[in-house]
Amino acid sequence: MKVLHLDSSPLGTASVTREVTATLAAAYRAAGATVSYRDLAAQPLAHLGGELLQALRPAPGAPAPEGEAVARELALTEELLAEFLGADVVVVGAPMYNFSVPTQLKAWIDRIAQAGRTFRYTAQGPQGLAGGRKVVIVSSRGGRYAGTPAEAALDHQEAYLRTVFGFLGITDVEVIRTEGVGLGAEARAAALAQAKQDVQAVAAVEAEAA
Repeated sequence: MKVLHLDSSPLGTASVTREVTATLAAAYRAAGATVSYRDLAAQPLAHLGGELLQALRPAPGAPAPEGEAVARELALTEELLAEFLGADVVVVGAPMYNFSVPTQLKAWIDRIAQAGRTFRYTAQGPQGLAGGRKVVIVSSRGGRYAGTPAEAALDHQEAYLRTVFGFLGITDVEVIRTEGVGLGAEARAAALAQAKQDVQAVAAVEAEAA
């Protein structure tokens, strides 16, 4: 089994998601999986500027952008796509920032969401092409958003990620959540303890299926 482990929090050792994704990656390794790693905060991807966007999604009749900078970014995009499509499991460390995901993670999503590669448009509507793999979202939130409908309406993080991966054809999406980590030391410790229990349960299921 091949696992792609992504972190997007810039908080380093203070990050909740990094602590949980590291635990999950270790559990996968212990089960015999090969784990590759990309730190989206330490090595941030350039956001889609005009030239790169035109190179990735050329407008009919428009000249393709050229130059070394564009060529480097296109090569990096191919590398990111190969990592993603080559993985059986993708572990995504995704803290909630201002009700959504970190900009570093959004930049990665913009690279792997490619028409003709991970999805396509058909006469019947969009069709995902990246199915057949599992995504584990390791989520953290300072507050609580998984309770009432009013709280859930503020969630543009987990809901967004489920939408994106579903659009790409991935139906096996699991969330390991640490919620309320900003509500004090006791709440943070309890959330982390529960998340690490959830990690072991997820890894055990995957080990049985491998």
